[in-house]
Parts: sequence; C-alpha cells; structure tokens
Amino acid sequence: MTETMFDQELDCQGMLCPLPILKTKKVMDTMNIGEVLKLLSTDAGSVNDINAWTKQTGNHLVSATANEGLYTYFLRKA
Repeated sequence: MTETMFDQELDCQGMLCPLPILKTKKVMDTMNIGEVLKLLSTDAGSVNDINAWTKQTGNHLVSATANEGLYTYFLRKA
C-alpha cells in the first residue's frame, strides 16, 4: 500500500467532537486549492463529521481508513 502524498498534516488524536472538524476547517482555510491535508483522529464521530463536512464545503475526501481506533483522512481542498 502506498502512502498518499499530502501538503500538511493535522494531528487531532485525543480530541473529541467538535474539535477535529473545527481544526480541520481552520487549516483547510489556509491551504491552496488542490492541496491535500492528512488528518489523524481517534474520535469515532469524526467519520460522520468528515463525510458531512466535505459534502457541505465541496472539499474532496480522497481516502479514509480506520486502524485500531486511529482514523486517517486525506482531504483535498476544492
């Protein structure tokens, strides 16, 4: 499995809703169109939050994986 290329990384491990999505929005607001953010979260609620947020904002969820309670997302700025 190859690692997706990314421009910035945001570590939200240990944070609960709504902090991961709020921090994601803040970082994505500073990024250029087409750049990719790697987001790490341990909040199981982030799965629904990220899916809803990308649909609302038009940003693209490149991939999402879960491994032993760690959720990894790659988000492309639209």
